[in-house]
Amino acid sequence: MDVRAEALRVLQLTDPEAKCVAVTALYQAVLQGAAADPQATMSADDATLPGRPQRPRLVAATQVAQRSVHTVAGRAALLHAICHIEFNAINLALDAVWRFAGMPPDFYRDWLQVAAEEALHFRLLRDHLATLGHAYGDFDAHDGLWRMTAATADDIVARMALVPRTLEARGLDATPPIQARLAKAGDQAAVAILDIILRDEVGHVAIGNHWYLWLCQQRGLDALTLYPELAQRYQAPRLRAPLNLEARRRAGFSDAELVRLEADSRA
Repeated sequence: MDVRAEALRVLQLTDPEAKCVAVTALYQAVLQGAAADPQATMSADDATLPGRPQRPRLVAATQVAQRSVHTVAGRAALLHAICHIEFNAINLALDAVWRFAGMPPDFYRDWLQVAAEEALHFRLLRDHLATLGHAYGDFDAHDGLWRMTAATADDIVARMALVPRTLEARGLDATPPIQARLAKAGDQAAVAILDIILRDEVGHVAIGNHWYLWLCQQRGLDALTLYPELAQRYQAPRLRAPLNLEARRRAGFSDAELVRLEADSRA
């Protein structure tokens, strides 16, 4: 089994549970010695990626309904949105594994760890949704995370800069306020799930930071000045204050970059 080829196969699976099972098994295989061929050349029809179920229906972000968390349906809608992010995060991690050749073995192992942990997050949220009388696919969702993944398909530096350490890092900022809302609504089980997700996402953003900085060093690029150029070139979403500075520091952001990001978030 070539790990990168298997990552592509799993990425193409459309059933969420089958994907979770397969990605967990693939990560375990890597921990037991299965290897990725960093030089293998692979191709896929990007129009068919990622594999996903027919539902949820994908709409513009502005069309995703905002509801009060003080109703069961409102909490379910919010948790469904996060569940959808976690499903997409499985796919983006698998995409990094198969798409980018020539990287060190740790790169592929790191992103399969991310994929396996995102599968755990997806299952936790999906199962909690069931206790609220809903399933994944019951609400509309948007595709912002995957759109940036597709936009950076030909640029690994931009991928590392703009997906884990930009879009996923926004989760570090957004999660504590969401937890506060859910706690006020009395959903302590959801708060506990988000504790797990926040803990793991710090590590995922740290992986993105590590490989972004590694690539910049290998290519003689200034990571600090390059980042805003990439954000502008690929039209990354603007940051919104307040930033979770403590979590971002643990995820590997330098103080110099945090000063710049915080200023941008308040502009």
